[in-house]
Amino acid sequence: MHTLRRYWYVFALLFILLFVPLSLLSGGWIEGQLFSSPRSARPPGSLTEKTPGAKGSVTSPITYRPGGHLVIPAIGINASIEPVGVLSDGDLAVPTKNPWDEVGWYKDGPYPGAQGSAIIDGHLDRPGGSPAVFWKLRNLRTGDIIMVVNPGEKSLQFRVMNMKYYAPNNAPLPTIFGNKSGNFLNLITCAGQWIPSQHQTTLRLVIYTVLV
Repeated sequence: MHTLRRYWYVFALLFILLFVPLSLLSGGWIEGQLFSSPRSARPPGSLTEKTPGAKGSVTSPITYRPGGHLVIPAIGINASIEPVGVLSDGDLAVPTKNPWDEVGWYKDGPYPGAQGSAIIDGHLDRPGGSPAVFWKLRNLRTGDIIMVVNPGEKSLQFRVMNMKYYAPNNAPLPTIFGNKSGNFLNLITCAGQWIPSQHQTTLRLVIYTVLV
């Protein structure tokens, strides 16, 4: 009898150690803990660290609409918005259909107008140095208005709050990509001097804006 009771304890212990973790895994609890965290990204040209974006955190009904435009009257920009992801090396991609005249919205983060930090990037210049879509981004000033125009919807207006230049390895990526305390739109492009050996510029320009 004591032997049977001892075996019963052993079977009970094996049940707890094996069955319970497997049931949690099949139910998605473990998967949720490991894989529901935000994806990472880096601005164009390449910041070396990764930071959380906002994938999976958007509860607003504001989503991407094909045919949307980024309009910045103060510097004469009216550019089509193309969804972009992350390249194999971790850099944020840029538009491919019309790379020099369109802008890229980071599709794994919130769309402009939704809660969180929406990200739009664009090229500073073209091969050879002639201006591209974000050539005049540096001319923006605090208080300037940036608009996102979606087909059949009311235009969204954002006010420029701040402008910052960062070295590629010294940018506050959680601030740029991960601020969820409001409805933000951050614009990113290259700045500074071109470094031929690294195929990038010395700085990144980030324009911080908030939904009006």
